[in-house]
Amino acid sequence: MPADMNDYIKKNGGSLPRPPSPPDFLKNLGGGKTALIYIAIAIAIVMVLARPFVIINSGEVGILATLGKYQENPLNPGFHLIIPFAQKVIIQDTRMRVANYSAAETVKTDQRGINERQPISVLDSRGLTVEVEITIQYSLKAERAPYAIATLGSNWEEKVIAPAARDVVRSVIGNFAAEDLPLKRNEIAAAIETKMREAIDKIDEQPIKLDGVLLRGIVLPTRIKEQIENVQVARQEAERSRNMVEQAKQEALRKAEEARGLAEAERIDAQGRADRTRIEADAQAKANALIAASLTNNLLTLRQIEVQGKFNEALRDNKDAKLFITPGGAVPNIWVDTKDAQRASSVSPR
Repeated sequence: MPADMNDYIKKNGGSLPRPPSPPDFLKNLGGGKTALIYIAIAIAIVMVLARPFVIINSGEVGILATLGKYQENPLNPGFHLIIPFAQKVIIQDTRMRVANYSAAETVKTDQRGINERQPISVLDSRGLTVEVEITIQYSLKAERAPYAIATLGSNWEEKVIAPAARDVVRSVIGNFAAEDLPLKRNEIAAAIETKMREAIDKIDEQPIKLDGVLLRGIVLPTRIKEQIENVQVARQEAERSRNMVEQAKQEALRKAEEARGLAEAERIDAQGRADRTRIEADAQAKANALIAASLTNNLLTLRQIEVQGKFNEALRDNKDAKLFITPGGAVPNIWVDTKDAQRASSVSPR
């Protein structure tokens, strides 16, 4: 025995120290009530560790597997009991998911069901490389979730959505030339969505719902982009030239219309003057006709007698005058005074 221990025994009257007494619950370990308490505690610990229950949130479904076999009907949101070690539940999100194929530097999947992927690189009808950016919105059908996981696995998105998107985009873009893609964007977008739906519908039991496919952008080769820009500039110049020609044409039409209006005004004015002259001539003709109608033989004879009488009176004063007689008496008789050569007289009927 060590010397220090002997010294300790001598100081304490030659006896060893007593060990500490156990707690009361250990002293009564053999009692029935205490044993039941310990058993209940042990069961609670086992249940916590084994987790014989599962809680499913809204927007999710549970797929129950019993000894590796999936149950056909999914577990709806709520609290569910399971058999530990014999059953397990695979929780699947049934809310809408988004796959963005864009020019992102990294490919990642966040916690909101948005998958960021690189743009899809395809070849056009002439073999030029084109990058297409699309967004696919889809979801897992709740009632078909067990079948999808049993047949496609938990990575069903990588097995279905991604390959279908690449195949569809390649088949559609391959029918167009690169320079035609921006002009036929709507047609291409509609074709991609239609073929994507057809690809999803071909899956057995159709466990996936396609909500929409959006064409976000088309990245063209640099040479094609420059060519398209040059074509656009040429089209803009041509459109500007057409506008200038159209403006000149409209101006010419306006001037021609003004000229036609002026000519029409002059024609109307000339027609008015002609009509006025014609009316005056008609009036004069009517007046002459009335005068001619009024000149009867008796009236002319009377006028001739009156003129002859005036000549007779004049001859009484100037017997040497020369007298010119107009046959028929249609015009006045003229006489000349021979005594005064500087004077000539004419007598006309009134």
